[in-house]
Amino acid sequence: MSQEIRNIAIIAHVDHGKTTLVDEIIKQAHLFRDNEGMQECMLDSNDLERERGITILSKNISVNYKGIKINVIDTPGHSDFGGQVERVLNLADGVLLLVDAAEGPMPQTRFVLDKALELNLKPLVIINKIDKPDARPDVIHDKVFDLFVELDADDDQLDFPMLYCSGKDGWADTTLDGPRDSIMPLMDAVIEHIPAPELRKGPVQMQVTSLDYNDYVGRIGVGRVYRGTLNISTPLMRVFRDGTTKSTKIKQLFTFEGLGRVEVDEVPCGDLCAIVGIPDIDIGDSITDFDHPEALPPISIDQPTLSMMFTVNDSPFFGQDGKYVTSRHLRERLLKETERDVALHVDDSSGDSFRVSGRGVLHLSILIETMRREGFEMSVAQPQVILKEKHGKKEEPIEILHVDVPDEHAGKAIELAGTRKGEMVDMEQHGLRKMIRFQIPTRGLIGLRSKMLTATAGEAIVTHRFLHYEPFKGPIQQRNNGVLISQGKGASVAFAIDALQQRGIFFVDPGEECYEGMVLGEHCIDKDLVVNIQKAKQLTNMRASGTDRAMKIAPAQVKSLEEALEYIASDELVEITPNNIRLRKKMLSETDRKRASRQKSGD
Repeated sequence: MSQEIRNIAIIAHVDHGKTTLVDEIIKQAHLFRDNEGMQECMLDSNDLERERGITILSKNISVNYKGIKINVIDTPGHSDFGGQVERVLNLADGVLLLVDAAEGPMPQTRFVLDKALELNLKPLVIINKIDKPDARPDVIHDKVFDLFVELDADDDQLDFPMLYCSGKDGWADTTLDGPRDSIMPLMDAVIEHIPAPELRKGPVQMQVTSLDYNDYVGRIGVGRVYRGTLNISTPLMRVFRDGTTKSTKIKQLFTFEGLGRVEVDEVPCGDLCAIVGIPDIDIGDSITDFDHPEALPPISIDQPTLSMMFTVNDSPFFGQDGKYVTSRHLRERLLKETERDVALHVDDSSGDSFRVSGRGVLHLSILIETMRREGFEMSVAQPQVILKEKHGKKEEPIEILHVDVPDEHAGKAIELAGTRKGEMVDMEQHGLRKMIRFQIPTRGLIGLRSKMLTATAGEAIVTHRFLHYEPFKGPIQQRNNGVLISQGKGASVAFAIDALQQRGIFFVDPGEECYEGMVLGEHCIDKDLVVNIQKAKQLTNMRASGTDRAMKIAPAQVKSLEEALEYIASDELVEITPNNIRLRKKMLSETDRKRASRQKSGD
C-alpha cells in the first residue's frame, strides 16, 4: 500500500515569515543531524535571495510525520514574482496562509489567497509573529475573515481552522495560552484539515509546473502526478501546450525527501516528482500514457504590466568588464529565461533591441542583476507601462498601493501619491502609524518608493499589487530636476566636483572614469547642464598663504539598480556591466542632442 501524502503551499505577503517557518519545520522534523550546522532561511539558497532577504524562486521539501509524507512548498511573497505562486499552487491540495499578527492582511495576502480559493484549495490560517509587542491576533482574525468574505469564499472555506504561531521562536498552537513549546501542533493541523490528494485511477497524467537545471543532465521538469502511476519503464506521450504530441521516455525519476531528491522507479498519484531525460521539457507540458494522450488544462498566468527595452551596450566603455556583449548573447539568454519564467515575455522583433515584459521593476531588475553577475553587458531604457485598447480608448493598469507610515509623515505620503494620480480609498490607525490605501496607475509607481522613503525619513513601508485596467489617467510628471552631463572623456577631478557642488548632487566620486554624455548627477533646476568634470586646477609657481582652501566634497549618491531604472527619463539609459551601473544619455554627443531637440520642436 502506498504512503499517505499531503501537499501544502505556504503563501503570504512578503516578510510575513514563510521561509522562517519552513526552517522550524526542518529543524523540528530532524532533517539535519544534531551535530550538523543549519543556516537561517535555509531555502533561500541563491545569492540574490540571501542578500535581499526575500524568496524569489519557489522550492519544496518533504517531511515524514506520523508515517505521512508532507510535501511543503515555499513560495515568494513579492507581487512581482506572483507568476511563481500561480504555478506552484497547482501542486498543492491545501495552503497555509500566514498573516502577520500586527500588520494583518496585506496586498499580496489578498492576491495569493484569491488564487488559492479559485483553485478550491483548503486554507489553514496561521497568525504568525505573535511575539511582536504590537500583535493584535483577535483583530487580525476578524480582518482575515472579512478578506475571505470579500473574495467570495464558500461556506466550507469560510470555516477555516486557525493557529497562532511564532516561526522565530519555533512554536504553534490552536490557542493563545497554549504551552508554546513546539511546531508540531501545526503538523497535526495539516494532517487533520488538509485533504489527502484524490487517488484517480486510469492512464497516467502528470503536468510540469516548474523547471530546474543541472549541468550534467540538462533540464529537470518538476510537477505532480494527477492520475495513475508514473513509471520509468513505460512508454509515454508528451503533450505540448499547443496540443501537439510526441512520444517520449524518462531516463530518471525522482521524488522529494527531506531537502533533497531520491531516485525511484515509480511515483504514485498525488505525489510530487522531478523527471530527467526530456531535453526541451517546458512548463505546462503534460506527460501522459502513450495510448491515451490526454492533456491537462493549461496553467493560467496573469499578463505582464511593465516592459523595458534591453539593447546592446554601445558606450565608449563597451566590452571592458563583460564577457557576453553581443546581441546574439543577449537574445539567447533572454529567451532561455522565458523558458524558466512564464510570467516573462520577450519580443525580439527589432534587431539589436529586445522588449522584455514582466510584473514590475523588481521582477525585471532581478533578471538584470542575475545576467550582470553571469558576465553580461547591456543598456536598459526607462520602464514603460503596457497599455491596452478597449472600445477605441486607451486603458492602463491600476494598482492598489499600501503605505504604512508614522502619523507625522502621513500628509507627505498622501501628497506624494496625489501628484502621481493616486486616489486614497482607505486610511486606518494602527498604534502610532497609519495604514493608507490608494488606487494608483502603475506609471505613478515608477520612482515613487524612493521619493516616499525620502519624504518620510526612511519610515514608509510601501507595497502594491495589480488590480485592474482603467481608462488612461493623463500625463504624470516623473522627475522634476534635470541632470548634470559629462562634456568629455576621462577621470573625474576633485577640483571640478568641488566647484560644481552648488549646481546639484553628484553620482560619481573623484577619480571615477567618465565619458561624454554620461549622467554625473542631478541638476538643482529642471534643465540639463553639460559640465567639464575633467577640469584640473591650473598650477603656477606663485604661492601665497591662505589662498588655497580645503576642498569639502560630499560623498556621491550611489544608486542601486532599481533606483537607477526608476530614476532615468525617456531620453536616458542605464548602462549595466558586471562591475558598474552608469546612467547615460541615449545620444552621447551634445550636438546630436541639440539637433534632435530642434527637430522635435519643429515637428
